[in-house]
Amino acid sequence: MDVGELLSFKPTPTPKRPNEDELEDSDDETTRPTKTRRVNKSAAERFATNRVLPKEPTITDKEREDILKFVETEATEGEVLDETAVKKLVLNFEKKALKNREMRIKFPDQPEKFMESEIDLFEALQDLSAVATVPDQYPLLVELKCINSLLELLSHDNTDVSTKVVHLLQELTDVDILHESEEGAEELINALAEAECPALLLHNLARLDEQVPDERDAVHNTLGIIENITEFRPELCIEVAKQGFIQWILKRLKMKVPFDGNKLYATEILSILLQNTPENRKLLGDLDGIDVLLQQLAFYKRHDPSGAEEQEAMENMFDSLCCALMEPLNRDRFLRGEGLQLMNLMLREKKMSRNGSLKVLDHALAGSDGKDNCNKFVDILGLRTVFPLFMKTPKRKRLLTIDQHEEHVVSIISSMLRNCQGSQRQRLLAKFTENDLEKVDRLLELHFKYMDKVDRTEKEMEQEAENLDDDAQYLKRLSGGLFTLQLIDRIILEVCTAGPPTVKQRVQRVLSLRGGSLKIIRHVMREYAGNLGDAGSEEWRQQEQQHILQLVDKF
Repeated sequence: MDVGELLSFKPTPTPKRPNEDELEDSDDETTRPTKTRRVNKSAAERFATNRVLPKEPTITDKEREDILKFVETEATEGEVLDETAVKKLVLNFEKKALKNREMRIKFPDQPEKFMESEIDLFEALQDLSAVATVPDQYPLLVELKCINSLLELLSHDNTDVSTKVVHLLQELTDVDILHESEEGAEELINALAEAECPALLLHNLARLDEQVPDERDAVHNTLGIIENITEFRPELCIEVAKQGFIQWILKRLKMKVPFDGNKLYATEILSILLQNTPENRKLLGDLDGIDVLLQQLAFYKRHDPSGAEEQEAMENMFDSLCCALMEPLNRDRFLRGEGLQLMNLMLREKKMSRNGSLKVLDHALAGSDGKDNCNKFVDILGLRTVFPLFMKTPKRKRLLTIDQHEEHVVSIISSMLRNCQGSQRQRLLAKFTENDLEKVDRLLELHFKYMDKVDRTEKEMEQEAENLDDDAQYLKRLSGGLFTLQLIDRIILEVCTAGPPTVKQRVQRVLSLRGGSLKIIRHVMREYAGNLGDAGSEEWRQQEQQHILQLVDKF
């Protein structure tokens, strides 16, 4: 409710009590409770008759505007934390920390002697959290070595103190607060990085018991600190992983405990650490992370997640696996760990996990590093699983959009046509000749669908008249359906040139019936060959470009 609503608010009038006649007409159930309150009722009536209610004060529109203006511009009451106030808080904290350290050294086996100093230290940490509201003062915290003192307390014998420090660091590194002062944020993040904050946090995590609510919250806050510092400075992802966080996350995922918010957060941090960091993907593979992710995801082969949070955790693990498969060495680990068999079973079981498994298969089979996986997928009868999905996009338990689903399926088929050899390739091509060439008809149906999408995107770009360079225009067309169209037309070229003549005849007949032409497909593929991007090695890109242009010439 804003201030205007508060000013114009009028309370709902209290309904009148029923009179005696009405009470007598009512049924027994409503009469009983009323009788018990008759003495109070008569007193209330006497009070109401003697009382004169004041009139509600009225204010003019000008007065209302003045009040609103005052509320918007008036500074918050209370002491503003300036440099002097921050110094006082830091000095108080340092004194309490020193006192506590001295008392613990002096009376190590007599908790009653140092307990009071520990309570004082806890309260000093509580007071220090006020600095999180003024990020402009963060450089002063760094200058006074307060950050180093806080990080030292992460190894305090009393976990109540270390968890309080974790909570304070989480508040200080809140991304919204950091963006209020770039200079203050830079100073703080630099100080945390130089002191190897992730390693110290990890050391504290090792002794926390998640069965204790406060310590469970401290685990969550620790992950929050990692998210904050990596979001503000993504290059810290490498350092966070080097200092042991990926190893801890994998260990946390393997713990046989009921699903909770910390497991969800751990999967989220893992996907962040892998997203744009090739070094971390390699490290994950070295730590047997591919096997850990496959073991965790295997549960969802025959079971759906129990709620929205568990579903999000499952999707995070699928995303992490997709990121990991961008590292060539992890493709081999995935193959040896029977990842293909698991993904194939997930697609057949028709649970929620089939959405993620489709994305993982797309990443596992793509590019020149996907050859072994492509041939193996045909060997384990994966064609029986993929082609029904190609012919009809499922409606039940589909988390992906129709376009996303179709993109992944045609990408898988396109990768197999490029990478499969020998008998596996022949089995794949034979699929397109089954049931009166129904899969060729489906290919052309998708071709026209995505051709229309690209046409609409290009018309929208003309109407918007944005000053985009050639690369930006191409990217916009790719996201507007061109990427999927290129994959579809690539399959059409492969099947028409390598398959029996009846396939190309069907393609030509359907195109002529629906106003299409072979010329359009050739144009799409020539543009594709000229924009292969930087995936894979230079040698592979040249081979791929040459292969596509040869297909166009034969077509």
